[in-house]
Amino acid sequence: MRTGLKNYFPKKILIDQEVIGFPYAQEILQRLPNVPTEVVDRRKVRGSIFDKHILFLTQNKGRFLRPCPCTKKEYYLSCEYHTLDVATNCAFNCSYCILQSYLNQPFIQVYTNLQDLFKELDTLKGGFYRIGTGELTDSLFLDHITHLSGKLVPYFAQRKNLILELKTKSTVVDHLEQLNHNRHTVVSWSLNAIEIASQEEHGAPTIKQRLEAAKRCQDWGYLLGFHFDPIIYYPHWETGYKQTIDMLFSYINPEQIAWISLGMFRFMPSLKYIIKRRFPQSKIIYGEFISALDGKRRYFKPIRIHVYKKMLSWIREYSQRVVVYLCMERPEVWNKVFGFVPDNGKLKEMLDETVR
Repeated sequence: MRTGLKNYFPKKILIDQEVIGFPYAQEILQRLPNVPTEVVDRRKVRGSIFDKHILFLTQNKGRFLRPCPCTKKEYYLSCEYHTLDVATNCAFNCSYCILQSYLNQPFIQVYTNLQDLFKELDTLKGGFYRIGTGELTDSLFLDHITHLSGKLVPYFAQRKNLILELKTKSTVVDHLEQLNHNRHTVVSWSLNAIEIASQEEHGAPTIKQRLEAAKRCQDWGYLLGFHFDPIIYYPHWETGYKQTIDMLFSYINPEQIAWISLGMFRFMPSLKYIIKRRFPQSKIIYGEFISALDGKRRYFKPIRIHVYKKMLSWIREYSQRVVVYLCMERPEVWNKVFGFVPDNGKLKEMLDETVR
């Protein structure tokens, strides 16, 4: 039985010469005293290193906070999520990972100019924001090294109009236990059918291990989220996803769940050739796909509707109240699955309300 990746530790650390004096960079280095280090010019590193066992400490010279790069809003409903870019890449090797198609550095990169990150968050005075760190990386797989949760969670606990989402496949949750979260942090796990997780999510913890970690966070009072995304349509999909949903509710109290999202596998055409090259045994790119309005390849609409309705019915067997939503889907699909369309910002309101 696959047991998943042990805690990630780099074999080598590259340090951007511009961040050597940053307190957060020094803090990380002190936790890895036996790892070889090299000071580098960041301009000469990009595109020249191809090893996830290398950790690159640098700075984000752009913005940390940005609207989620959701697919074109004129075609698909947006939940108006925001992302906080704290790092890029992760140690897992999921065959379907979209990062393969637009990150040209397969090493782990961590931004150490946290003072700039918090300055941006301080500017969010009005409105209500759901903000996640899991867009360009896994939110927690490095937490035993960075202790970033110890900085973000207490900050968000004091901000009435901010909710932090830590989205992960990892089981690195120990540092969350003693933090004052004030229920302003949602810890979320990406879930899949056990067969798909075993075949396509290389190096990631098993579904059972993820749910055990989620149960620990539940015991510590955190709100939880679960993301079935990407859902893969394969011959035994009903058995596989029903099994995972049954497991989910055997571990987790529905009253502690902030939301569950559903999103079927979609990809830009360029990703198909990357998957064929890197994961030749994978069959996920050989399904019934069409070219959608956003340029991505998607399953036929009747297939998506059928799968979503089935999964929603299985969730509703356990809870009528838990918030379920579709990620990057068209209004007509929402209407077929739920019987309504949360247009004009109603999807954002629905998700905001469940965590207020």
